[in-house]
Amino acid sequence: MKTIYITIALMITSIISLSAQDRKNKSTAGIKGGYNVSSVSFDGSSETEKLHGYHIGIYGESYIGKYLSIQPEILYSKQGYKIIDENGTYTQKLDYINVPLMLKVYPVKSFFIEAGPQIGFSIAHKETFDSGFILYDTSKEFEPSNFDWGVNLGVGFKSDAGVTLAARYHLGQSDIYDEDKPKNRVLQISLGFEF
Repeated sequence: MKTIYITIALMITSIISLSAQDRKNKSTAGIKGGYNVSSVSFDGSSETEKLHGYHIGIYGESYIGKYLSIQPEILYSKQGYKIIDENGTYTQKLDYINVPLMLKVYPVKSFFIEAGPQIGFSIAHKETFDSGFILYDTSKEFEPSNFDWGVNLGVGFKSDAGVTLAARYHLGQSDIYDEDKPKNRVLQISLGFEF
């Protein structure tokens, strides 16, 4: 797995070096927000029920060539998951501050493909268990890891006016808990506006 990340890093460095001769030196900034559909993958073989949330934050985009840009972001993201079985529904809501760093490629003027790493910091969590009977409901807390990291892949459209509509998928690579190797999975639909 480490070899894959090293290879990706070398490819990104090579692309940036090759396109450095065609730099535009143009930078923009903006705000973005949107809808989350999140879940957790256990042992890479099973996935929980989806939980709906949202994200909001700021970004900066720096063009490093005619077709390339780098976009760092800071996002507040409401994530989590549900487990539903015959005993009831367990829900864990996780609030993160996520910091993605995306490499964006524009194969045509308004369309982009993006990929890049993301780190996240858990700032709050809340658990509920609904058994259908008030007597057995609980709000016992299960402590998740404070740190998350992973890889993002996405596509989107950006208008000449700086309005962006994008879809992104986050593949978490760190374990939320010590057992069963649970990892975040988040689909995001975003709308962004440049300042």
